[in-house]
Amino acid sequence: MEDDRRVGDLVRQLVCHLQNYSNTNPNPNSEDVKYAIRILSSRMTPLIVADESAIANSIKSRLAKQAKLSDALTFIDLYSRFASKTGPGSVKNKRAVLYLLKVISEDRISNPKLQSDRKIVSEASDYISKTLKNGGILTISRASSDINNMAFREFAMLVNEENDASEEDLVNDVLSVCQGIDGKYVKFDETVDGYVVSDSIKVPKASNLMICKLCELGWLFRKVNKYVCDNLGKNDGTVAQAFCVALQDELLEYHKLITVLQSQSVNPIPLGSETVSSKGYLSLRRLMVWFVEPMAKMRRMAILVDSCKNLKGGAMAGAIHLHAQHGDPLFHDFMKRLLLKVCSPLFEMVRSWVMEGDLKDLYSEYFVSEQLVKPECLWRKGYQINYHMLPSFISKSLASRILRTGKSINFIKVCCEDHSCADFATKAANATWVNSTRRGLGYGETNALESLVTEAEKRIDKHLMYAIFNRYKFKDHCLAIKRFILLGQGDFVQYLMEIVGPILSEPANTISLIQLSGQLEKAILSSSAQYDDREVLDRLKVKILPHGVKDRGWDVFFLDYDIKVPLNTVFTESVMGNYLKIFSFLWKIRRVEHYVLGVWKTMKPNLTSSHFFTKLPKAVRLQIVLTSRKCQFLWGDMNNFVTSLQAYVMFEVMEVTWSKFCNEMEAAKDLDDLIAAHDKYLVTIVEKSLLGENSETLYKSLLVLFDVILRFANVADRLYEFRTRDTANKTKEAKTSKSKGSDADPWINEGRKAITQHAGEFLRIIGQDLDSISKEYSSVLRDFISQLPTQQHVDLKSFMFRLDFTGFYSLATDLGNTWSPEV
Repeated sequence: MEDDRRVGDLVRQLVCHLQNYSNTNPNPNSEDVKYAIRILSSRMTPLIVADESAIANSIKSRLAKQAKLSDALTFIDLYSRFASKTGPGSVKNKRAVLYLLKVISEDRISNPKLQSDRKIVSEASDYISKTLKNGGILTISRASSDINNMAFREFAMLVNEENDASEEDLVNDVLSVCQGIDGKYVKFDETVDGYVVSDSIKVPKASNLMICKLCELGWLFRKVNKYVCDNLGKNDGTVAQAFCVALQDELLEYHKLITVLQSQSVNPIPLGSETVSSKGYLSLRRLMVWFVEPMAKMRRMAILVDSCKNLKGGAMAGAIHLHAQHGDPLFHDFMKRLLLKVCSPLFEMVRSWVMEGDLKDLYSEYFVSEQLVKPECLWRKGYQINYHMLPSFISKSLASRILRTGKSINFIKVCCEDHSCADFATKAANATWVNSTRRGLGYGETNALESLVTEAEKRIDKHLMYAIFNRYKFKDHCLAIKRFILLGQGDFVQYLMEIVGPILSEPANTISLIQLSGQLEKAILSSSAQYDDREVLDRLKVKILPHGVKDRGWDVFFLDYDIKVPLNTVFTESVMGNYLKIFSFLWKIRRVEHYVLGVWKTMKPNLTSSHFFTKLPKAVRLQIVLTSRKCQFLWGDMNNFVTSLQAYVMFEVMEVTWSKFCNEMEAAKDLDDLIAAHDKYLVTIVEKSLLGENSETLYKSLLVLFDVILRFANVADRLYEFRTRDTANKTKEAKTSKSKGSDADPWINEGRKAITQHAGEFLRIIGQDLDSISKEYSSVLRDFISQLPTQQHVDLKSFMFRLDFTGFYSLATDLGNTWSPEV
């Protein structure tokens, strides 16, 4: 107690000295003394703690800089005497005394309101002189706990007197605000869109700043809670509802925390050494610590709310997943817990689609979209991937496999009328340990999803391909199309050409479809095609294209192959349209070949019966021989072209392409691979047969060549009809009693002069026609050959070699010569 009184007296003397009280009134203001004791009793320490020697050197340096050398020497002497005193009764904390005197001196110099008529050395020397009385020993003991408690209470009372609201009230207001409820002093301001302290309430600046930071949690809660209240229960999709439920669960945990904090806020804030309830009270500073984790979660939820306002389904799940890419374990666990609930409906859709083929997407939120189409278009157009709804945690390749797996199940059900896919889905689920009767997939289980899809597609695709090849005989139908539509069945095509040729030479509007169908059946029965499967033969039909008045039967006739579900998924209307284009081209080649062979058949017997010429004048016989030779040379050239073209198309195009298609057909693992292989097969035929878009000019030249060859066949028929007229007329005269020569030309029975004159005129016209055809043919052929190197396919180079293996046409083109087959 005596030490406490001595300390109090010394503090009073120091205050009196600093305030320059006169000796007549040495008692300073009691409030100032209390304030000084409270400062000295506080536990606050400087940020940088210097030792005793450093403080003494600082004071000495300061005096030296101010050119007060005498004061500096006096301070050194006093300090040496002060520092030398040790033992009982001496000052234990000399550093604190020096630091106090230094701070007081600096404060008086920096604050103009304080009088500074006593210098730092005088203050130090006077104070130390007083303390060195009675043997130069000053005893200062540490303040007792009562003095500390008194100082804390007085500080608290001073703060309460200066403020209009206590800290307990502010804490309660912050807790109310964090639940979206306005407090007594803290309310929501619409103008600033945030919670603020009322202007009429006086609170410390530091407290006001802490309240603003703490109330951010209330603003975030208000935003998230409004989103949940506005969207929960709306018909905007299952994923959106799952997101709202997940947010609601997080808000429920948040409410539990606020409830716990409210239970602690009723405890008073302790002062001084009151530690009985120190673990159960709340202050603004403690709330700052409590709100660190809830603030981070609420900020993340507010960001998610802003990101997902106009999203739904897979797009919403993908947007939330992007925010989960964070290295903080707290964020990672929180986002994973949220995504498990949000993605639950989405993964249930995936499971149902992959295992059962069911697509229950009422709100268009799944990344697989369905269209109402005909069964033949189910595979190609019935189901598509909506990439806007594809979540980022599912790759595009996996999405394509998911699409194909569910599409295969529906294709088997609808087109193949097979409902045994559930067994395969169950086996796939058992193989990947996913229960088919519950939700066995979730966010973060991408590997399990890939395993399920792999097992399911392997079993479903195997079952589907087995049905396509064995039950529906896909390869047999492809072979039938190659034999009949692509004219690969030689004897059938040859016989069909012979029996329908005269009919197709008539105008198209006079041709009967029933008659042509009968001729088709006759051709089948007259060839080896009669031994084929009847189901295949029944699909072969005759069709006539829409035609004009000038069209002939050759222009509108074509064969069609009837394809039914499910094979029409591969043989679509566009595919069959390409087959029609190829058939039309091959039919033209066959027609030209048939006419060229017909000319040869006409030429051969006439050459062997040359005794007929003895009845004609010598000049006529010579002219016939020359014209026949010209016709034979031209026929040989045309026959070489037609034969080369026929061999190229049927062997290097059809057979080679068919062989590659068969290999790809056997290697196909699913229906997409099979469709791709068939499309490649058909496109290759179209391109190599000069029917593609890049070969239009070449194809037109080829059609001109066909027309020239058909005109030549007509001229050749006229020539050899003339050579057989005499024999034919004599036969008719023998059979007919009255012959007036109505079926023969009138000059046949005239004299030699008339025969020579008329025969010469006829042969001259035939010769001119042959010369004209020869020149046109050679010109068009050279133009056709010159365009072949510009084509993309390498196989066309071999065709060019076939046509011009001697380089004759190329040389003629380079020299600018006009070729003629005359010898």
